[in-house]
Amino acid sequence: MADTSIGTPEQLRDPNYTPPLHKAVPLGIQHVLAMFVSNVTPAIIVAGAAGFGFGSNSPDFPELLYLIQMSMLFAGLATLLQTVTIGPVGAKLPIVQGTSFAFLPIMIPLVAGQGVDALAALFTGVIIGGLFHACLGLFIGKIRFALPPLVTGLVVTMIGLALVQVGIQYAAGGVPAIGTPEYGSLGNWTVAGIVVLVTLGFKFFARGMLSISAVLIGLLVGYLYALFFTDMLSVEAIASSWQNAAAFSLPRPFAYGFEFSVAAILGFCLMAFVSAVETVGDVSGITKGGAGREATDTEIQGATYADGLGTAIAGIFGGFPNTSFSQNVGLIAMTGVMSRHVVTCGAIFLIVCGLVPKVGGLIRTIPIEVLGGGVIVMFGMVVAAGISMLSDVNWNRRNMVIFAVALSVGLGLQLEPAAVQYLPDWARVLMVSGLLPAAFIAIVLNLVLPEELADEATEEVSGGLSGHGSGSLQKTGS
Repeated sequence: MADTSIGTPEQLRDPNYTPPLHKAVPLGIQHVLAMFVSNVTPAIIVAGAAGFGFGSNSPDFPELLYLIQMSMLFAGLATLLQTVTIGPVGAKLPIVQGTSFAFLPIMIPLVAGQGVDALAALFTGVIIGGLFHACLGLFIGKIRFALPPLVTGLVVTMIGLALVQVGIQYAAGGVPAIGTPEYGSLGNWTVAGIVVLVTLGFKFFARGMLSISAVLIGLLVGYLYALFFTDMLSVEAIASSWQNAAAFSLPRPFAYGFEFSVAAILGFCLMAFVSAVETVGDVSGITKGGAGREATDTEIQGATYADGLGTAIAGIFGGFPNTSFSQNVGLIAMTGVMSRHVVTCGAIFLIVCGLVPKVGGLIRTIPIEVLGGGVIVMFGMVVAAGISMLSDVNWNRRNMVIFAVALSVGLGLQLEPAAVQYLPDWARVLMVSGLLPAAFIAIVLNLVLPEELADEATEEVSGGLSGHGSGSLQKTGS
């Protein structure tokens, strides 16, 4: 429900309205709290996959602090591009940008076990992929036909399926603990379980900002439990991390070097299509939920430019790909405040956090089991979001076959990466993500297969489970 104490109904629907500062700042910080955990999680996961994350005892572990710092800084700067804008870059709408989960299935194979040395190729791919993403703004409206809910829903579902293993590993004690008695211990699962239970409690039984920030609250409760009731964390460790982190630090251009990798460049460019379509959906959701209108072509184009350029700039300094955050679309619908200047306040807060490494120093003290409880919920929600998108598909026999083939190949390659061990390294990395082959197959089959497929055509391969769902797009009586 809109807070009419902030302004008139007409003002609340106006993106250019500026609420009083003492009300705009708390509303802006609300947007940051709603996305904060999701924004820094990819940096932690990539560092863990590379081998210098939590529990690794790697001498490069301090680099995780820098990656967290860049995640906050460039989420804020990319958000400013959307709200303040520079020329045609930006939508002039309250769009919150943040580090995208969508690219994790691409990034994890790129860095797996290779340490900091793998980051040069990864961030080069981020830069080039971001520039390509920006170019999509020139014709984003013309490519949407190739990415219907069948394709986008499949891709989002695959992203979640590729990540759920990470959540379980973290909750059990983290990859470095695999093979030790501590891995999967009752103590580890107790901590993760508390985070999950608290998150679910606030999500379902609280209202407003408490519900929206349920994951953050769950992590805070789990953090306090780990501090006071286990030996995972100590006050001394927190104090040491705080003291050893600088009070202020500027980003370093090309901090990890510059290295061309075919797999990285192709992976980030191909995923840019998916990210661009997601941004179009978020822009439409903001204008419908906050202003009761459709998004204009200029707004969609500007948002896509900002998405891509924000990602490219982030890559130069060691930041990960940025995209619009869907949870903040829901927050705008809840508060009824459409002001882009409110989100600008949140962006400035993120930038300040990104310039103060002590904030990252505190984040990196989170026990991996606590984070595991949070990402179990978050990555499960990614899968659920994909299934929700798939509910808009007309589940006729043709679409069932397309989905079946794409999912079988994509998920199969995730589960059995050795099946493509003889491919060149760049091709193998792309294939074992599962995401890109699944998306490619779905897009191509959707474009080339005829619209009609006889009902009996799938009976022989469905084992009697042919399905009878119609999807929400099926016409009545058809």
